[in-house]
Amino acid sequence: MGNNEAKRNEYYNKYVENVTPKNNCLANCCKAFITGGAICAIGQLLINLYMMTGMAKDDAVLWETVTLVGISVILTGFNIYPQITAWGGAGSLVPITGFANSVAAPAIEYKAEGEVFGIGCKIFTISGPVILYGVMTSFGLGILYYIQQLLW
Repeated sequence: MGNNEAKRNEYYNKYVENVTPKNNCLANCCKAFITGGAICAIGQLLINLYMMTGMAKDDAVLWETVTLVGISVILTGFNIYPQITAWGGAGSLVPITGFANSVAAPAIEYKAEGEVFGIGCKIFTISGPVILYGVMTSFGLGILYYIQQLLW
């Protein structure tokens, strides 16, 4: 029985090794760089376009942010943003678009469970920890900054 079990484990390990995708770190980094760079370039293009309409730079940046969030949510709704993420990996997690995707994706996925127990309870499952730790870190750094200002 021990010999059969060892043989089975050996076959299983070979099978797992064969079906596990091989990751190329350099290729993944390049894809992430291209994806993140493309999103940032689109953002800069939007800022330039808004400024060409006569907007002040601060207003153009605000509208660019709203536009990128909208585009990200629409692409998530049409299941295109997950494909971008599958190819570009971490490059698609450029803060504003990745955050919008992390809110929209659970809302779409859990919509069938209802507005309260589906969307309401699950919408922040991905982005909730980001919000929590972002707020806590900001609070902690704010207190440190306040103490620093009192001492100097």
